[in-house]
Amino acid sequence: MQDVAATAGVSLGTVSNVLNHPAKVSPATTQRVRDAIAALGFVRNDAARSLASGSNSSVGMVLADVENSLFIDMAYGAQEAARAEGLKLLLANAVCDMQFQDEYLDLFDESRVTGVLLAPMQDSSAGIARMRAHGRQIVLLNYAPRPGTCCSVLVNNENVGYLAARHLIDAGCTRLAYVSAHGDYQPVQDRRRGVRAAVEEAGPGVSLEEIDSGGLTTAHGHGTGRKLARRSADALPDGLVAVTDELAVGIIHELHTVAGISVPGQVAVVGCENNRTAGSADVPLTVVDSPGRLMGQAAMRLLLEEVSAGDRHRHATVVLEPELVVRSSTPR
Repeated sequence: MQDVAATAGVSLGTVSNVLNHPAKVSPATTQRVRDAIAALGFVRNDAARSLASGSNSSVGMVLADVENSLFIDMAYGAQEAARAEGLKLLLANAVCDMQFQDEYLDLFDESRVTGVLLAPMQDSSAGIARMRAHGRQIVLLNYAPRPGTCCSVLVNNENVGYLAARHLIDAGCTRLAYVSAHGDYQPVQDRRRGVRAAVEEAGPGVSLEEIDSGGLTTAHGHGTGRKLARRSADALPDGLVAVTDELAVGIIHELHTVAGISVPGQVAVVGCENNRTAGSADVPLTVVDSPGRLMGQAAMRLLLEEVSAGDRHRHATVVLEPELVVRSSTPR
């Protein structure tokens, strides 16, 4: 910075203002400083700056799985909100692996980011406690934390399951199935409760079968679909809720495209996310849409409010409601 100041013929403070508070410097002086930066190949040492201030102008975000577009939508929303405040978003993919997740949390902690947004699939209390012990604020997305530990932004996942099952029941389905895996994942548990509540509300004329797919990907959906296709017609569910859209897409392919079992004529299918794959499935998928962008925006606002409030901050939870999006995989 001293070299830049000397080359531009300005003070060190002016160079600092150009980098950090450009509105305080005239356009002509700003251009002289930027020309000097370009000529010298100067790159600011953000690590040193972070050591001095205790944080930097970045926010870290750790997502469970970027192949699921719900998490990508969260990232888009968080990025929009961060950019509006002059911050940058650093993104990490934990691929549903707790060790990876912890490594990225530690990396962001060491980088002294302003704060962290975390969208996990499992209980992450230990990582949250470690971050907060180091003075790093953290907000959870799509996972309810232990009371009093941090702020969170949730979609009402119980209502996701309820809306999916209720739609099938209203369409005349009486033999419902809930296809899922990883029963320890909080969203899976919540959606199951919603499905069960809708079936119980419908009364004795509606039954529910719960099917373990062994995983949550399209490949697991293909495996589950092949098993279902081997059943007799009267043993098939006539309405199926898949906990992820990837599962639903794989199931539809095996039933409708491979085995010739009509979707939705014989089996109506609903997904629970509105993933990018939903509309381009062999039969466009009816889904319960989770507002990912709004979740990301709300999480960033909570994080920045906490950073600003300091010791005066009180943790808050924002709960957003899902919406049913009807496509061709269920009767209209």
